[in-house]
Amino acid sequence: MSSTLAHGQLRYALRTGVTCLTLPRGAVLLNPPQKKQLTGLSAAGRDALKALNRGPALLSALAPEPDGEVALLLGQLVAEGWLASTVLDGDHDLYTLDPFTTPPDRPTGPPPPPGALSKFAILHREPSGFVLEHPLSWCDLRIGDPRILAVLGGQDPTESGLPAEILERLAGDLHWAGFTADPAQEAGQFTRRSWSAPDLWFHRRSTLGPRTITWEHFGPTKWAKGEFPQPAARKPAYPGTPVALPVPDLDVLRAADPSLTAVLEDRHSCRAYDDSAPITREQLAELLYRTARTRGTKPVGPGEELLSRPYPSGGGVYEIEIYPIVRSVAGLEAGMYHYNSFEHTLHRIAEPDSDAVRRLVRSTSATLVGGAEPQVVLLLAARAGRVMWTYEQVAYASILKHVGVLMQTVYLAGTAMGLGVCAQGFSDTAAFVAAAGVDELEECGVGSIIVGSPARG
Repeated sequence: MSSTLAHGQLRYALRTGVTCLTLPRGAVLLNPPQKKQLTGLSAAGRDALKALNRGPALLSALAPEPDGEVALLLGQLVAEGWLASTVLDGDHDLYTLDPFTTPPDRPTGPPPPPGALSKFAILHREPSGFVLEHPLSWCDLRIGDPRILAVLGGQDPTESGLPAEILERLAGDLHWAGFTADPAQEAGQFTRRSWSAPDLWFHRRSTLGPRTITWEHFGPTKWAKGEFPQPAARKPAYPGTPVALPVPDLDVLRAADPSLTAVLEDRHSCRAYDDSAPITREQLAELLYRTARTRGTKPVGPGEELLSRPYPSGGGVYEIEIYPIVRSVAGLEAGMYHYNSFEHTLHRIAEPDSDAVRRLVRSTSATLVGGAEPQVVLLLAARAGRVMWTYEQVAYASILKHVGVLMQTVYLAGTAMGLGVCAQGFSDTAAFVAAAGVDELEECGVGSIIVGSPARG
């Protein structure tokens, strides 16, 4: 990196969340729970930190001497991740290294070219512009010039029109941040090859860690309260006359059910079913009542309502809806239904031979012996806004956890009832949207469970 670039084409700023308290002979940088104490500072060093506390500033304005004490101090703070650094071409922003935790030492040796991006590097747009992220990085790269995008996309750097010293700096910064990598090395390591980019990005973005160390914009913040109404707890009913379902006697079931240990030990995924004696309407009604009915509602403020169902749900919001697809149920017409958990009724919403329903059923057959079709598929859908109104960053991760606990609840109740159950890790989300007539951003398919009468022997 040339001294000209380091001094004349760099702008520094305290990283997001950092404040600086200057003292008579030092300063303290605060970004709870992190803290750095600086002692023995000169008046020029304290003045530079005071200037950064007021806002971004050019390095040349902060440290008139390129190799002086202040320039060394600021270089140390950049190396430790306390400062964001912007590279400029004249007075035009090219890119910014925006740290959120302490970086490693700069790597030695020549860096890969800027276009050799890691398979985990993800480019997306924010209101401020394009941002390059890597789930395992210590910073984001904020892009202010389309020439940087072209170079990242594989354009010959010499054709970008960017000065050689800036391209050298860019290559070094990308390597330091972990955005570039040797493709052969990534493909040759099981731990890196086994993770996909969306899985690793989702994992890091939905958990506490270096990027997220406080609860300010993470978890049950109710960020939308006061700006948007909470999506209603009860999904609007589908048209048509509902099918009333019988209600099981829970007192009888408490006395007659096998023990919890028995159902836990006997639980297994059933992949073969007896179509000569299919599940009955009464059994399906009992299974839905025992696992997914709404047991009660609880208003907690104007326009805000929580629910209670047999399985747990973060914040009591209960976003999961169940759509039984019935192929063979004694006493119930075939078709796709919506389960009204408040009224314990079914609304028939689609014909069994409709294209979307057929696609939904076909996607389940790979799970069953001989590619058989299921007697009943319980499609699980999430009215995502119920969760997203309350939770930041962890909303979709919470939905998937709710799917898991509901699946286990169905497994245990089904085992107690002598039914076969087989949960699936996939479903045709586009087919669900078509069959249910919903907007995927409001309600999306998130899982499916096959149930029926198990084959004997």
